[in-house]
Amino acid sequence: MRMGRPTAELKLTDDERTVLERYVRRGTTAQRLVVRARIVLACAEGLDNKKVARRLRTSANTVGKWRGRFVEARLDGLLDEPRPGAPRKITDDQVEAIVVKTLESTPKGATHWSTRQMAKAVGLSHDSISRIWNAFGLKPHQTDSFQLSKDPLLIEKVRDIVGLYMNPPVNAIVLSTDEKSQIQALNRTQPLLPLRPGQAERRTPDYERHGTTTLFAALDVASGNVIGKCYARHRAVEFRKFLDEVDASVPPELDVHLVVDNYATHKAPIIKAWLAKRPRYHMHFTPTHGSWLNQVERWFGLLTQRQIKRGAHKSVTALKAAIEEFLAAHNADPKPFVWTKSADDILAKIARFATRTVAAADGTN
Repeated sequence: MRMGRPTAELKLTDDERTVLERYVRRGTTAQRLVVRARIVLACAEGLDNKKVARRLRTSANTVGKWRGRFVEARLDGLLDEPRPGAPRKITDDQVEAIVVKTLESTPKGATHWSTRQMAKAVGLSHDSISRIWNAFGLKPHQTDSFQLSKDPLLIEKVRDIVGLYMNPPVNAIVLSTDEKSQIQALNRTQPLLPLRPGQAERRTPDYERHGTTTLFAALDVASGNVIGKCYARHRAVEFRKFLDEVDASVPPELDVHLVVDNYATHKAPIIKAWLAKRPRYHMHFTPTHGSWLNQVERWFGLLTQRQIKRGAHKSVTALKAAIEEFLAAHNADPKPFVWTKSADDILAKIARFATRTVAAADGTN
């Protein structure tokens, strides 16, 4: 005979259901409140705690907690309990109004809110606004860029490339390949002041330009080893020369799968002719605006961060020497990037992002 704590019966009024559904639907609701509202709505369907927990991917204890809190205090039970200390001076309604105002409006004559503008608009201190924004992860002063791919073969290309990463073919090597073009040899107009205890390295904001170089690189996704070579330009001619370098470096018994972007250099007639003579080579193109699928871009980021960004180079020769030094140090102890996201996970994330983008553009969020 099973013994245990009986499940508290939970029934909703029409008004309570309306409020809970608004919590779930509204994009500005705190995520923890969304989860609690979903738990209560699922419990109101007559499901027990374990079934609700399985549906919402949480624990039965969590479901039991918020079921009990709602039965005891109704909607107020879903809010965080007051903490010890001075009584709150800012109500939940004020907090919600500030969050909504931050997300859904802009101040007159500006593109985004500052803490002081918001404080003046709502009659609170800017420190209070900062605390509320921090609690909800709001950063109006920051922005980021995005580009949704319009490639008609997006799904097929994602599955193809992710399949190479997560289940590479037998007797083959997968090389993530691209070029980092127009790397500038920059030298500061005055000597750097080195790092000292309590003082960061310092440099002048102005610099002298001494020319550019282009690095072609192919990252072995299995080992992390990188084949790289600098050229003066980044045309199809240089890419063909780099392919000769790759061909000389890869054992002849292996097939070669090259992951590249859609840059015209990679599709030029001279490249097609080179590939036609070497049937062991297979090209895999990333989707348009999908260079994030190319693992060598992450390696380029490390090169920029660790060598180029803070370097001072008086000539292209010095710049190339610095790049080659970084390449040699990397290949002395290579470590592959571990790809963890499946194609289904990536495509589902793209779909969710596209849905939110369309909703925001239509004003339906």
